[in-house]
Amino acid sequence: MDSAAASTHAHAYNDVRTSPAPRALATEAVHAGRDDLARQGLHTPPIDLSTTYPSYDSRAEAARIDAFAATGAEPEGPPVYGRLGNPTVARFETALARLEGTGSAVAFASGMAALSAVLLARASLGLRHVVAVRPLYGCSDHLLTAGLLGSEVTWTDPAGIADALRPDTGLVMVESPANPTLAEVDLRAVVHACGSVPLLADNTFATPVLQRPAEQGARFVLHSATKYLGGHGDVLAGVVACDEESAGQLRQIRFATGGVLHPLAGYLLLRGLSTLPVRVREASATAAELARRLTADPRVARVHYPRLGGAMIAFEVHGDPHEVIAGVRLITPAVSLGSVDTLIQHPASISHRIVDATDRRGAGVSDRLLRLSVGLEDVEDLWSDLDCALGGACAPPPGARGDDICGSAAWARPATTSPQPRSIPHPQGA
Repeated sequence: MDSAAASTHAHAYNDVRTSPAPRALATEAVHAGRDDLARQGLHTPPIDLSTTYPSYDSRAEAARIDAFAATGAEPEGPPVYGRLGNPTVARFETALARLEGTGSAVAFASGMAALSAVLLARASLGLRHVVAVRPLYGCSDHLLTAGLLGSEVTWTDPAGIADALRPDTGLVMVESPANPTLAEVDLRAVVHACGSVPLLADNTFATPVLQRPAEQGARFVLHSATKYLGGHGDVLAGVVACDEESAGQLRQIRFATGGVLHPLAGYLLLRGLSTLPVRVREASATAAELARRLTADPRVARVHYPRLGGAMIAFEVHGDPHEVIAGVRLITPAVSLGSVDTLIQHPASISHRIVDATDRRGAGVSDRLLRLSVGLEDVEDLWSDLDCALGGACAPPPGARGDDICGSAAWARPATTSPQPRSIPHPQGA
């Protein structure tokens, strides 16, 4: 690469981080991470798939690597190596930081890789103790409980955070709204209880469209970017929005452990962010209506829907939740969430199966709880499918003939060898 080409590449790589004047969230979602494109004669972001980059000045390269080793700051000029950073991924990081209102963001290969990096960064400072509030995503719970990274966890409710802190506490972790019960915590109050200990807030369910935890004092904002940020069920990723000093530590962990995000995934995430506000608001409106109907339905024992709003619903049924899972036809029975299509799953069987049953139930994850991630389908079509799965009258499948409908009711309910569940009373306040 000659000096002129290197200069152009360096300008393109670093100019994306320039912060323009404050803009509305919807505008940031479309333009953040792309502000330099028009000046380069581009409309869509390029995908840089290089794993390594040429440099004819090995002395300067050594100095840049030394600088990264000292602080974790992103190297000035063109990239060095894919594990140190990638221009396409950097665009997504810049955009997400702008949306969350933080100085920086660091992307990883998955949400669990992102959480692991935060825990390792705190442990490297001799701060291995974590205070956490249940419920959390099941694998996050397991990572903390099992001490797989050498951490020790104290579980508490929000009111007990201050009393649970120790001299070696490196992190307080909450998820609000929480997976899967949608329980909410007062983030400002939690930050106050943390004192000087940083708060990590998992903002996967809310997204920056509904809340920005950094504005309420959270030091780390975690996303499973697989969910709403990507938004189409086709990318696996995680990201932590934070201040630049913390970002430097996380980049060093990422470099050492190799939990890097693929450039194509970075591109898909940047594309997903451009429609994030529209998707979240549209799906949230549908979810609010479905939550209203479920609340009024006698087949449903309890509905969990956050005051914050959002596109996630959790509800407990009087009957067998597995029959509901087996009965949906339009809604997809699958793990994950935040896609354009609606997904339903049984947390006690899947996402939170890894959590001890007593701990799981104590956190409000009952065996009759179902979690619904509402997508962009029409609300009436979704309700028709839910109504059928809950045991109501079902519409015939597409293409069914009149004699099929009149001569057989086999299409009306999914075949099952299980006995019909009996209705059970729901205890008040549980």
